[in-house]
Amino acid sequence: MTSVESKKKQIETLKACLLSVARDRDKQAFAQLFEHYVPLLRAYSLAREPGADLLADELAQDVMLKIWTKAHTYRPEISNVNTWIYTLARNCRIDYLRRNGRFSTEIDPTEIFETIEDEGPDPFMLAQQQRLETTVQESLSQLPPEQAEVLRKVYVEGKSHTEASQDLDLPLGTVKSRVRLALKKLEVMVRR
Repeated sequence: MTSVESKKKQIETLKACLLSVARDRDKQAFAQLFEHYVPLLRAYSLAREPGADLLADELAQDVMLKIWTKAHTYRPEISNVNTWIYTLARNCRIDYLRRNGRFSTEIDPTEIFETIEDEGPDPFMLAQQQRLETTVQESLSQLPPEQAEVLRKVYVEGKSHTEASQDLDLPLGTVKSRVRLALKKLEVMVRR
């Protein structure tokens, strides 16, 4: 069985689990979803804010709770199970930031962290990050040169689409299209 066939089978299994949770409130199916998605959701949260283990745990828990309570709203004909779950994760993260970003504190964070010694980065996270960076670099080299160039302008140099358009002397729509196409190709290559 090829890796593509394996991925398709895995997606079908996850979709069946989600539908079983929606239809029958199947706890074993939910346990399968939990086992598969919690590490991915934690990584999704950590990728956004390195070192935010508590945030990652809280967001993963919120997403799994939403999966349990909102499984009946999933429509397989509209979206892939991964898309649906990561949309929940994105929305939970936005809600968390809105909820927790409104309050200011009078505590000076430098006072707290002056007494804490840095233990250094987690070796597992470093290895995982290094592997991901290598995969992304290899995938970037496989993109058409014009798409790779636009991605480098936008994501490596940190330029806006408009600035990249001006730098490359391309229409803004072309830059946006190349970014979108390149990201889709990268996603497929990185997931292999």
